Amino acid sequence: MRDEAEIRGHRRTYIGSLPGRVIQSMKRAGTANPVFMLDEVDKMSADFRGDPSSALLEALDPEQNKNFSDHYLEVDYDLSRVFFITTANTTDAIPTPLLDRMEVIHIPGYTYEEKMEIARRFLLPRQVAENGLKPEQLVVAPEAVARLIHEYTREAGVRSLEREIGTLCRKVARGLVEEGKNGGRQAKGGAKRPRGAARLQPGDLEKHLGAPRYFPERPETRAGVGVATGLAWTPSGGALLPVEVSVLEGKGQLILTGKLGDVMKESAQAALSWLRARTRELGIPADFHEKRDIHIHLPEGAVPKDGPSAGITMALAMASALTGRKVRHDAAMSGEVTLRGRVLAVGAVKEKLLAARRGGLPRVVLPRENEKDVREIEVDSPLGLEVAFVESMDEVVRACLLPVARQKKAPEAPKAGAPAGARRLAPGASRPAKAAVPARRKGGGRRPAQPPR
Repeated sequence: MRDEAEIRGHRRTYIGSLPGRVIQSMKRAGTANPVFMLDEVDKMSADFRGDPSSALLEALDPEQNKNFSDHYLEVDYDLSRVFFITTANTTDAIPTPLLDRMEVIHIPGYTYEEKMEIARRFLLPRQVAENGLKPEQLVVAPEAVARLIHEYTREAGVRSLEREIGTLCRKVARGLVEEGKNGGRQAKGGAKRPRGAARLQPGDLEKHLGAPRYFPERPETRAGVGVATGLAWTPSGGALLPVEVSVLEGKGQLILTGKLGDVMKESAQAALSWLRARTRELGIPADFHEKRDIHIHLPEGAVPKDGPSAGITMALAMASALTGRKVRHDAAMSGEVTLRGRVLAVGAVKEKLLAARRGGLPRVVLPRENEKDVREIEVDSPLGLEVAFVESMDEVVRACLLPVARQKKAPEAPKAGAPAGARRLAPGASRPAKAAVPARRKGGGRRPAQPPR
């Protein structure tokens, strides 16, 4: 919507003028207290015809909508009894004055179990009926639906999932028609099967939908130095965010790659400043920033990334690279870090926990301030994750950095001229006494050893 007149209406001096959408909908509802649904309000834009958000501001503000003015009616209309509901994918694009008049309710994405149940109870029966099939003509195995969710869709809702199910139904319907024309034989085989029925297994998806579009996120399979796994939020749900750090010879430059936003760059700088302030506690040379360059890279460089929630992940990866201590490969984390090492709360906790479970990571590190969010999530849908709540970076280091592996000291080489099997004595140690050897007689026999004097 770009035209303000769509809401306020056109003045009657114009040819073909009409009241605005609000007044037209009130007339169609026939009541003074209807429910209005305004979908995708974050997609509004302004141009030379006006700003629709300013007109919505008057309609949604409880203090102003008692006297809503429509240009066509030219009289005030009372909208105070109307219940307005708006939807948006993100609040970033909604003007601040308009957002201030709303009560924001965040609805998290569906879990894997919820998607499975929605597909079984609603999506599959609806698509079967819309594509001219009967319920007994198409049976989709639960394993096939699970593969659809993981490898053919990546979204917070189920719109793409329903689209893929619809494609499957159309392909099956066409196959059944062709099978009937071929006398009950499959198009590419001679073996007959029961006519008018199809059962889809996970292996049948590639034949109907092509190769998988998405692959499961694979975190690190073993502990490594300078590599940590973070958690991020995207419009399609949560995602794993690996962070890689390399320490190079240089002059103290901080190199950031991976198409990072300004907020994430500042977060990396804050993490580095905290690290420089804790060199003694971490066992890092105090002048490392003068002789070393630190390169931080976040893979998938074509994908923009921003936000402060990767602060503790970058700080931990840098600490690992500088100390040589490995990071636990089975842990993911999210949190903002301050110069004093405090860990601040983050958002989209449920999506991030779902991403950790989907990636097979059993342990998650989150700020202490998010403990209440996790408790609410566990009440509705237990995730089976071990969540560690922290307040400072010192706790993150203790929880995720492994101790330095002790290497066995190699034995010293014997001195020149010493026998091959000779061992070097420690300083101050006495040589062991020689064992008594029985003397040999001339006749070849042995005689008992002389007792010590």
